[in-house]
Amino acid sequence: MDVAKAFSLADKSAIVTGAAKTTGLCYGMATALHDAGAKVALVDISDGIFGLAGSLGGEANGYYAVKANLCDKESREAGFAKAVEVLGGRLDILLNGAGLQHRCDAIDFPADKWDVIIDVNLSAMFYMCQLAARVMKNQPGGGKIINIASMTSFMGSRRIPAYAASKGGVMQLTKALSNEWCAFGINVNAIAPGYMDTELTANMIHTEQGKQHTARIPAGRWGKPEDLQGSVVFLASSASDYVSGAILPVDGGYLGM
Repeated sequence: MDVAKAFSLADKSAIVTGAAKTTGLCYGMATALHDAGAKVALVDISDGIFGLAGSLGGEANGYYAVKANLCDKESREAGFAKAVEVLGGRLDILLNGAGLQHRCDAIDFPADKWDVIIDVNLSAMFYMCQLAARVMKNQPGGGKIINIASMTSFMGSRRIPAYAASKGGVMQLTKALSNEWCAFGINVNAIAPGYMDTELTANMIHTEQGKQHTARIPAGRWGKPEDLQGSVVFLASSASDYVSGAILPVDGGYLGM
């Protein structure tokens, strides 16, 4: 194996959802895919996605912005079609990173929050996988689908019942799709980030609970977006052609404790 070539994403095309915030995990993974050689279509519900793509150099630099509501069938399908179009008609990589969370005691958890979290984190992910597979199945070389799971794919945690349920579903969905699509050259895997130091966890990391999590992490710290970059490039590249249905924890050793 030519290792350098195997990890290269030159001439590849990727769709990434959930990368609208520069402090987020998916933004870091999107830039890693780009830096490894891929053209990247950033899909988000916010108009801010256009400014973000522009700040990265825009189409001239291989970044494309597509606005879409992933929870709306018409918008999702139109956004997906537009993304494939701007990428040149081929899709090699889908990174499903869009996600929501809400903290509340389960006994009081609001129904509207449950519905939207399951819709964004699980249902929309399935539909995006389905759209991607229909393209990848009919093109030479198949493709790579990478879903974002979580530590709560493995354990329930507390006060995030909808998030935990959705991420448990992501793990099983990833395995189920791999079982059906691997024969078509479509690898379906997931990355399960551990406790990550991002904007979403800023109000938690220094709490007593946050300190307890830190004490349990063998690496001695919370992860950062750049800690996911190597894993996503591996799963997007031909170096992982015999890897499918895997849930890869990137957690500083947390699950091993």
